Order: sequence, then C-alpha cells, then structure tokens
Amino acid sequence: MPTIHREYGLNFVVYVDDHPPPHVHVTGRGVAKIELEPDVVIVETRNLSKADVAKALAVVSLRRDAMLEAWKRIHG
Repeated sequence: MPTIHREYGLNFVVYVDDHPPPHVHVTGRGVAKIELEPDVVIVETRNLSKADVAKALAVVSLRRDAMLEAWKRIHG
C-alpha cells in the first residue's frame, strides 16, 4: 500500500490490489476514500473531521493528475 503523497498530517495511499474506478485512500485521525475519475468525489469518510475532509479534497483536486498517474502505474 504505497503512500503517494503526504500533506496536512494526511497520507494519500493507493492499495496495490484495489479495484477501479481509480481512487485514493486518505488516512489521518480517520479515513476517507476519494475517487479520481471521472471526477474528484468523496466516496466515504469515517472519523475524519470536516476540516480534514476539506483539506483532503483540496489536495486531491490540486494533485489529481499526479495521483491518477500513480494509481495507473501501480495497477498496470
């Protein structure tokens, strides 16, 4: 489970044997799952503050292309 980015105390992770659509898992004081395609969308959150969810969304929106590239590299 490679961490592809760290920011604001959050880890942005892609699981090696995960399923489409492309997405990242965010871990911090809770967890979230954010889809990268076709749009950046929060799929779920657990125990992550609203502020951290907003930060995670902002980071993924800003770095979407690089995260999508990492997801595709990891999944072939």
